[in-house]
Amino acid sequence: MGKIIDKANQYIQEHKSEVDSRYREKFHAMGPIGWINDPNGFVYYKGDYHLFYQFYPYGSVWGPMHWGHSKSKDLIHWEDLPVALAPDEPYDKDGCFSGSAVVADDQLVLMYTGFVNQDGKIKQTQCMAYSTDGITFEKSPLNPVIADSHIKGIADIADFRDPKIFVKDGRYYAVVAAKTRDSRGQILLFQSDNTQDWTFKSVLLEGTAEQGIMWECPDLFQLDGKWVLLVSPIEMKAQGHAYKNLNSTVAFIGELDWESGKLSVENYHEIDGGLDFYAPQTCLDAAGSRIMIAWMQMWQRNIPTHDLGHRWAGMMSLPRKLSVKNLRLCQEPAPQLYDYCETVKEWQGQITPDHPLEFNAITGSQQFIELNISKSYSWELRYPLQADGRASISLTYNADEQLLSLSRDSFGYAIKGLENPVLNSRSLDVSDLADADLEIEIVRDTSSVEVFINHEKTMSMTFYEKTDANRLSLRSQGKARVQKLSVSTIRVN
Repeated sequence: MGKIIDKANQYIQEHKSEVDSRYREKFHAMGPIGWINDPNGFVYYKGDYHLFYQFYPYGSVWGPMHWGHSKSKDLIHWEDLPVALAPDEPYDKDGCFSGSAVVADDQLVLMYTGFVNQDGKIKQTQCMAYSTDGITFEKSPLNPVIADSHIKGIADIADFRDPKIFVKDGRYYAVVAAKTRDSRGQILLFQSDNTQDWTFKSVLLEGTAEQGIMWECPDLFQLDGKWVLLVSPIEMKAQGHAYKNLNSTVAFIGELDWESGKLSVENYHEIDGGLDFYAPQTCLDAAGSRIMIAWMQMWQRNIPTHDLGHRWAGMMSLPRKLSVKNLRLCQEPAPQLYDYCETVKEWQGQITPDHPLEFNAITGSQQFIELNISKSYSWELRYPLQADGRASISLTYNADEQLLSLSRDSFGYAIKGLENPVLNSRSLDVSDLADADLEIEIVRDTSSVEVFINHEKTMSMTFYEKTDANRLSLRSQGKARVQKLSVSTIRVN
């Protein structure tokens, strides 16, 4: 792997200073240059959180996939590390696709998909790499460890990827994405005693025709007494306000029979109700809590930093702490975020149509906003809002329909994809929230907002403003009681 990986690392060192930092995040994981997508190998190892990711250093578009690598002690500050994997073997010559990590015998072990496209004939197999220092990795001489013979008569080797490895009762397991002959999502379960010799165990779960033509990036874990399977379906059909993006993210929650290797689903739902969230992956943190991170972009849409020649594209979401309540996967910001928040403005009282609330000249582009407000009346929060009062990001609540809507329409550089019509806003049904008030937390970094609702639901979105906007406006259609509106600066330097 020496020559190709050394070339990538040398290129990064020589060119990363040429990256335009205008829209780069301050406390979200990113690549130093080039294109990134799916998070890979998210794991806690020897006192650090390691995050790998799909990476093409040579351009701000998708290309032959490498594994980028960063680490953090607090999930807020991220340090770039050398490229971990590069496509340089016959079984991965066209890309080291997505995968995962596990700690085994004090080694950091990566499991990934080797991608080969030989004259249009695609082959995807599962491979291993090992490290004793968490920085440099050696690919297994037995690669690929899961290949054609393991899935004969079960799945097509052309759509067989994204292994998530984990340990249960002293044995290694891996869930791998596949697809049925009639183009439905399918998750396969494999087992091993040593990370090298793998056998097929079961088809863990298959999707319906409405649930997408392929499920990517599976993750399987137990949480709060239930088993949770995360998948990212391609072209899942919309259901009401859910699954509006071309590609979605879904949690299947239920019971798992380990003798048969079958997941019995009791409920499933979209994980994030925003515009930019895909391929989530989880790990256990130092305290044993389940933490999730995702790619905060979306396939088949333009990314303005590429259009503008900034030499980078893609970012990760804020890490999120997970729980399961009432058969739903609930999310809240990783608790470390609060350590960096300093309150600069705070208000409570009543707003009416004639007396809205406005905060002017909010400094910086990293804020944490808390809004506790009654569900009785409709309202609109606009932030960041430009000085002329026109363009802004908006978060709107419709009390009659109990819908929360997040929009970037007409704000900043245009983002368009294959959705028809163009999708620049999403709505989220909050009628099932038991609380009388909405407790909303908004995390804003340079070019993203992530909305957390009642410690349960989320909406994530990127944006690229043309001119700086630093006002906040809250307007109501009735006499809305605001229990709390606070703005904090997130100081991470």
